[in-house]
This record gives sequence, C-alpha cells and structure tokens, in this order.
Amino acid sequence: MFVRVKPSGRYKYLQVVENSREGRKVKQHVLCTLGRVDQLTDSGKIDGLAESLLRFSKKLNVINLYKEDQLKVLKDVSIGPAMVFERLWVELGIADIIRMLADKRNFHFDLERAIFLTVLHRLFASGSDRAAEKWKEDFHIAGTGGIELHHLYRAMAWLGASRPAGITRASGHPREQYIKERIEYLLFERNRDLFSSLKLVFFDTTSIYFEGEGGESIGEYGYSKDHRPDLKQMVVGVVLDAEGRPMCCELLPGNIVDARTLLPVIIRVKQRFGINSFCIVADRGMISRKTMETLESPSFRIDYIFGCRMRRQKELREELCLSANEGYREVAVSRKHTGKSLVLQVKEVTLNGHRYVICYNWEQAKKDAEDRKRIIASLEEKLKQGDRSLIGNSGYRKYLKSEGGFEIDYERLNEEEVFDGKWVLRTSTSLSAEEVALQYKQLWMVEQAFRTVKSVLETRPIYHECDETIRGHVFCSFLALVLMKELYARLEEKGSLCEWDDVRRDLQALREVKLQMNGQEYYLRTELRGTCAEVFQAAGVAIPPRVRQQ
Repeated sequence: MFVRVKPSGRYKYLQVVENSREGRKVKQHVLCTLGRVDQLTDSGKIDGLAESLLRFSKKLNVINLYKEDQLKVLKDVSIGPAMVFERLWVELGIADIIRMLADKRNFHFDLERAIFLTVLHRLFASGSDRAAEKWKEDFHIAGTGGIELHHLYRAMAWLGASRPAGITRASGHPREQYIKERIEYLLFERNRDLFSSLKLVFFDTTSIYFEGEGGESIGEYGYSKDHRPDLKQMVVGVVLDAEGRPMCCELLPGNIVDARTLLPVIIRVKQRFGINSFCIVADRGMISRKTMETLESPSFRIDYIFGCRMRRQKELREELCLSANEGYREVAVSRKHTGKSLVLQVKEVTLNGHRYVICYNWEQAKKDAEDRKRIIASLEEKLKQGDRSLIGNSGYRKYLKSEGGFEIDYERLNEEEVFDGKWVLRTSTSLSAEEVALQYKQLWMVEQAFRTVKSVLETRPIYHECDETIRGHVFCSFLALVLMKELYARLEEKGSLCEWDDVRRDLQALREVKLQMNGQEYYLRTELRGTCAEVFQAAGVAIPPRVRQQ
C-alpha cells in the first residue's frame, strides 16, 4: 500500500493505491482518492493526515522526533563493570576502610573514588594509571566525574606512604609500616570469617620491571623472570589462604633472591595477622639451608611443604630412587574448572631424618615425553642446517653436547625420562603423603594469581618514579585481585564456571543510553548477554530495568 500522484488534465490527484497479483501480472487498485494535491497542500489537510497516521508508526515517530530535535541521545555508557564490582567493593569493606583512614586528611577530592576508579580500570583495561582518566568517560562510575590525573597520582602516593610512627601491637612489633599494609590488616580482620582456613598459607614471588629508574630504593637489577635483565625491577610476593583468597602482598627490591624472601614474609605474617602457627606451601625456589634450619627449629613452630630441585640435587635424585615404580598409592584431585578428577600416584620416603613425598602424574609424564620428542625432531632438523642458531637457545642447549661441533646428547635424554611426570616434596607436617601432594598441588592458585596480576591486570611495566606511587600502583592491582577472587568464589558457590575474558567482555557490553524525548529524560538498557545474568546473580546485584525515566 502506498500513495501516488495521478495526473488528470491540468490537475494532479493524490490516491491511496494497493498492489495485488492476478496470475503473472501485478495490478494496482485505487482504494481512495484523497483529492487534488494543490488543494490538500494549501489547506494543510495533508499535514494533518500525515500527523494522524504517524501516531500509528513507532519507527517513523522516533525519526520525526529526531529530525525535529525533540529526541536527543545525551550519553551512552557501560554500566556493568561498576555495578558488579562496586557491590563487592562495598561488601568487603574496602570503601569504608579507605574513607576511615583518610577521614582527617583534606585531599579536596574523593580519595576513595579515585582508588576505586584505578582498581576498576585495572580489571577491565590495560595501560598505565594515566589512561584511567580518559577511560572512565565511557563508563558510569558514580562519584568519579571530577577525578583528574593528578588525583590518581596522589591516591597512589597515599596508598604507598609510610604510616605515622608509634602504632604498635602489645608484643611491641610494628603493626604496619605503610598505609597499604594497614588496609590489608583491616580487610583481614573485617572478613576473617571468609578466610576459612589459616592453617595453610601459600606464597610465591615474581618480578615486575620498570620503564624508568624504579623509585628511590625499590628498583634494582636482578634475575628477571620477564627476561628483561636490562631493566630495573622489583620483587612482588603474594600470600594466599587455603581457599586462594589474597591476604597481603610484599614489595621488595629487585635484587633480592627468592630464597631470601620467605623467612621475612613468614615473620611479618605472624606479626601482622596474629597467626602463630601455620603451614607454609611454596615452590622449590624458596628453599635455602638457612630457611630450612629456621623453620625446623623448635621455637619457630611453622610447618612447611616445599618442592625440591630434583635435577640439581644428584644425591637426592639417586637416594630417593626416582626410577623405581613400586610403592605408589593413588589419590584423586578434584579440578573445579573441568569437573574431572586428576589421578596422582604418591609414595613417602624418609632420608637423613627428613620426610619426602614423591608424586607421579601419568598425564604429565605423557606430555613431557611428547614434548621431548618434538624437541629432538626440531634439533635434528636444525642440525642439518648448521648449529650456529642453537648456541644461544637454552631450551635446546641442555640436550646437546659439543665434540668439535654440536650433536644431540642421547644419554642426557635417557636420563630425563626419570623425571617425566614426577616431582618431589619435602615436608615437616604430620599430614599423610596424599594430603601433602594435594596441598602442594593447590600452589597453582598462587601461580594463577601472578598470571592474573601480570597479564590480565597489566601491572607491568611501571612508569612511576617514587617508591610511594610504585607501592600504591602495585597495591591497586592487589585490590583488583581481591575483587576478582571474591567474584569467582561467589560464582563457584552458584555452580557457575565463567572465564574472565567472557566476564569482562559481557559486563562491558551492558550499556545504558540516556535519551531526551519531548523534554523528558529516559534511560534505555541494552540486553544482557553471555555471562551477565550469572555474574549479577552471584554478586547480588539487581538487573536494571530495560527502560526507566529520570
């Protein structure tokens, strides 16, 4: 159905016409003649008819309002990220703690809002702190409208600043040295019931490099796990409880080795959180003779589960008889993210008065053997092309020997088979061998935390030049990790398994459009997609209505 102009003599007539098919032909049927075009136009009747019809067309009505400047799109922002993580931020008590500590400081801006903005930016975008100022314009984050870049820098400096002297525990030990440590302790006290088990504590370290000098004392040259020995770095340690909840982070100069970080951290955890006895679980890089002697002393009262360096300790490798395949017992490890069980084989050995647990995973053994076969095939191909390209490759070099030229060391390869799928633990606990293996396997939580902090939260590289802002920068990533872990804990309680990339993408896609129509303001919400509904339910946040009026 449409309107056409029909010439007739010297006049033109407006008609309503409908097409219909008759056989193979399409014919037009005049439904009605509205009148002469000139008379309808001059009298204004055509305008009245058009307006009357427009009431029945939602689409054309919107277009007409837009053309007449009666419909304006005022703002289009993402609302999902702030709605979910603001709820967790408040319920964990982080907002109240920051406001309490900053209560008597006259910052002339909302310090808590500046810190929340920085933490939320770490969760959803990559880049330095300076990027957060522009990033926030595309998001609805209550109370951050007046936050500027220098406010973010001042917030970082406050988090990493030293605490006033004279605040001590009854034992006489300093409670916290920095503001960030005070926040960690108050969070721990407020949410102590969430830390379901403090008999077990996980600890690991990583290095984070700087693009500049790395502050006055934190930035130092050292062994770089990022393979950037040309840049100064800092060492970051994270302490998690048995459920993987972050308790605190330790920031150390970049030239300290892993084996020297463990004892000071254990002592500080005991002093700061009032935990006198627990079991520390750490990787093989944390072991040193002094560490072991201290932990095993009667006065220290700290149990441990440590990984051992099988390849570097020849006497350990030979006396533990790693090549023997008898005496193992099976234990099943539940894997939450897949719903499948991992079957391990374990056996206990006592050597020189110390207790060791040998663990074997046949899945990992199969993978190790296949990886080695691929390396051999690649080595054979590269040796045909010449051996110069192999000199600087440490992954290849351990499988080569030089006798006038490089060739594959098949004797070394045969020796490597002994280690396929195996790892050795040393422990001072009274736990069964199966429990020791299970607890050490949970160390993946710390490793996952570091992957999150370094890749997802983009802690590195750091551009700040002062120790205070550097500490504040890293601590904001720690707070972001706290929020992520809390969300995942709630999702697991609901039986939901969500990938972080999906959560981040789906929350950002939830947007709200602010419209002004006929002088009234309306808010239109986009549809939920993917994981949004599960995440909102887990966080306890009500889904906003599709349309609401200001």
